[in-house]
Amino acid sequence: MNPVYFADTRRAVMDAALVMAAREVEYVVEQTGNGWALLVAEEDLARASSELHTYWRENAPPSITPRDVEIVDSGWFGVLGYLAIIWSIPAIQSWTNFDLSDAGHLHAEAVRSGEIWRVITALTLHGDLGHIFSNSLFGALFGLFVGRHLGSGLGWLLVLGCGAIANFTNAWIQPDAFRAVGASTVTFAALGLVPAFAWRRGYFRGNGLKRGFAPIFAAICILSYTGFGSERVDVGGHVFGFTYGIIAGLLFAEINLKARSRGDQQRAGIMALIVVSTAWLVAL
Repeated sequence: MNPVYFADTRRAVMDAALVMAAREVEYVVEQTGNGWALLVAEEDLARASSELHTYWRENAPPSITPRDVEIVDSGWFGVLGYLAIIWSIPAIQSWTNFDLSDAGHLHAEAVRSGEIWRVITALTLHGDLGHIFSNSLFGALFGLFVGRHLGSGLGWLLVLGCGAIANFTNAWIQPDAFRAVGASTVTFAALGLVPAFAWRRGYFRGNGLKRGFAPIFAAICILSYTGFGSERVDVGGHVFGFTYGIIAGLLFAEINLKARSRGDQQRAGIMALIVVSTAWLVAL
């Protein structure tokens, strides 16, 4: 008898032995010093080897390869638009007598009473320079990836929508006196959107469960580290923004980005600007 297959475990050899039995090939299973061996007669050696290779080839798990990452644009157009909007508000307030903060901040009771524009306008307001600098930095960082992977127009329109829905949800669960301002809600929406989009799209497919979920896990860690803090931190806005960003990333992952022209991206960006401008016109 000649060995046709070696394995470390008896179970592996017995699986191969079943193939021999199914093909009516005489065999013997023996334990060796290094494991187990499947033996067949010399005249059956070539046939047995062929049958085993055919079986393994037909029953091999399908190979899973990551999907090629699509880069839509540089992402800087959306970042510059975001920075222009949040910095224009304090500039306008310093040049005029309008109390933009009073007209636009998120006020839970007012939103529930019908002042829906506040879920948008509050995203463009900030409490002080430190607040706006922080949101400028993190918003530009996370938003850059949004623009690169979804396009500066479509990506930021989605982020704005997530931020608005997060503020609306937050207003409905908070007490009447609750007030909040800041773009951090859209910042955390951007943080959640990109890794969920990339995971659902298959950019990490075939790298194992741990590596596949690594971007989403990293985003959760960043949320945990930066999204909670003092009493002035709007934890609800951060969590809801991140959550709706995750949902949007999963829902829009199958969109055909190649079918979206530059004009489509521009129209989406203009729509985001119109939404913000309209909210402020209504507020004033």
